[in-house]
Amino acid sequence: MYTVRPVTAEELLGAAERLGGLLADTVDGGASVGFLAPLDPGAAADWWRALAPDVGAGRLLLWVAYPEPDADADAATDSGGDGDGDGDDAGRRIAGTVQLRPASTANGRHRAEVAKLMVHRADRGHGLAGRLLAALEEAAVGRGIRTLVLDTETDSPAERLYAAAGWTRVGTVPDFATDPAGVPHATTVYYKALPAAGSPGR
Repeated sequence: MYTVRPVTAEELLGAAERLGGLLADTVDGGASVGFLAPLDPGAAADWWRALAPDVGAGRLLLWVAYPEPDADADAATDSGGDGDGDGDDAGRRIAGTVQLRPASTANGRHRAEVAKLMVHRADRGHGLAGRLLAALEEAAVGRGIRTLVLDTETDSPAERLYAAAGWTRVGTVPDFATDPAGVPHATTVYYKALPAAGSPGR
């Protein structure tokens, strides 16, 4: 029902407006992803464009999820997009995304941070968040990354996802960040130890 794949810096620039629409939908839905509501669509697209240098340099890995053509036939195929620059997926609606930022320090190259896991409200309930996370974890193993970390709003639906996916809860920080309405909430920190590449089950 969905295709999940990594994107290049060029593809990111071509999909920036559609990713901006996904980000705005996530913020409008109340998720704490670093922005306050209402989020201007142009500002959201610019935020994605600003990530292109990091993607191009390998400092940031980014995955997107597209509905399969038959599943998307009755949906709007351009949620604010320009239809340029992302290959065979140009103009297709973006249903979800996730990011992986490997540590840059010499003593931390075995770890990475997971960020901005988002699924459009119209596409939730199909296991897409789990698929995005699984694609990220598989790629991390292939790069020799053994430890992943992330944080998420305490008591949010995302906590159930991470618990089911085998993540370990470290603890909470009170009033760490606000929701899109500006109300402070606690944040929970998680980690996951990954198997070595080539180990059984890989």
